[in-house]
Amino acid sequence: MKTATPKTTSPLRFYCDIFGHNYEMTRKVTSHVKEYTCKCCKRQLTTNGNGKLTELTPKFQEINAILETMYTRRMMRLRTKMIA
Repeated sequence: MKTATPKTTSPLRFYCDIFGHNYEMTRKVTSHVKEYTCKCCKRQLTTNGNGKLTELTPKFQEINAILETMYTRRMMRLRTKMIA
């Protein structure tokens, strides 16, 4: 049976546990999807398909990267149509 290894906790993590996280938007993927990072403990979150905040895992990082490229291509295509 595996035993869980204790995680190292920093004093800033205790601050977030007591007072809550202080999130700031670090990246705007689309107009609806954004990525957030806590200023104290550097915890990263993103919005999921339902609009709720979830942990930013490698899976969500990949999804956000693909979504961002699709979104920027679409916006560029719409801008060129409006100019023409």
